[in-house]
Amino acid sequence: MNTTTQRTWAIAALMAGATLVSSCKKDDTATLPAIGGYNSSNDIATSSLLAHWPFDGSNNERISGTAPSSAVNASFTTGASGQRQALNLAAGYVAFPTPASLLNPAGLPSFTVSLWVNVKNTKGGSGAPSAFFTLARANEWAGSVNLLAETGRYAPTNDTLDVKGLLVQKASDGNASFQDNVNSSQKGGDQTFKAGGKWSHFVAVYDASTSKITLYGNGKKINNPDYETRMYNGALLGNLALYPVTKVIMGAWGTNLPGGGTADSWQVPMTGQLDEVRIYNKALPAGDINSLYQLEAAGR
Repeated sequence: MNTTTQRTWAIAALMAGATLVSSCKKDDTATLPAIGGYNSSNDIATSSLLAHWPFDGSNNERISGTAPSSAVNASFTTGASGQRQALNLAAGYVAFPTPASLLNPAGLPSFTVSLWVNVKNTKGGSGAPSAFFTLARANEWAGSVNLLAETGRYAPTNDTLDVKGLLVQKASDGNASFQDNVNSSQKGGDQTFKAGGKWSHFVAVYDASTSKITLYGNGKKINNPDYETRMYNGALLGNLALYPVTKVIMGAWGTNLPGGGTADSWQVPMTGQLDEVRIYNKALPAGDINSLYQLEAAGR
């Protein structure tokens, strides 16, 4: 075989190999073993997924295409799985006009909010808590639904993270009813959530059928069971009646936005990273939450 023919065959072989690799990449998600019966994180509770912010080089909400109305000190960085991008905040936030799917508070009698977060403790620094996700109320620091961490509680070198799911509902007597659950780290076990300074998966769930708020970290239930069942004036909460959503905010309180009211000194925007923020209008079961964690951790 002459030199020209050898080179031709070599080039053809390389091109065939490249085509094979490319086709495998396209089909990876479909051919990989299912996790919890799902091939992709987008397959979980598809009909109940109201909004999804992947932050893969764009701040837009994926389902509606809603673009942010404002962004402060926000950029992109390597994402949770190392295979995608994520939102990077340096005392910043991204705020959105409310997508149509979230305009009707009655559409959230139950809910699940899922996200990935990478945040450090700040005691001795700002000493402030960090707001990850807020469905803002008009002129109030706490929104109707909030996911946060008490990052001012421990020294920056401590990897224990105290997280909280907080909801504010409009009670039957017209008052704002604050309801939350936390992980009590001092109790040990799964409640000691070693998530500070690294990518971790955090989920807050409210189930109207049980009136329970539950929290999950990296696929496991981490909240204090003593605070799960929520009541107001002696009655179970049941279906939530949330306040109208004025903004959807990643990384700040409602009072940090222009026209959002007066912020107290501890209400400061977040420093850290967020990724794959999802909100569902149902309480996801524990099995689906674990599957979501595993699939997103694998970049699926």
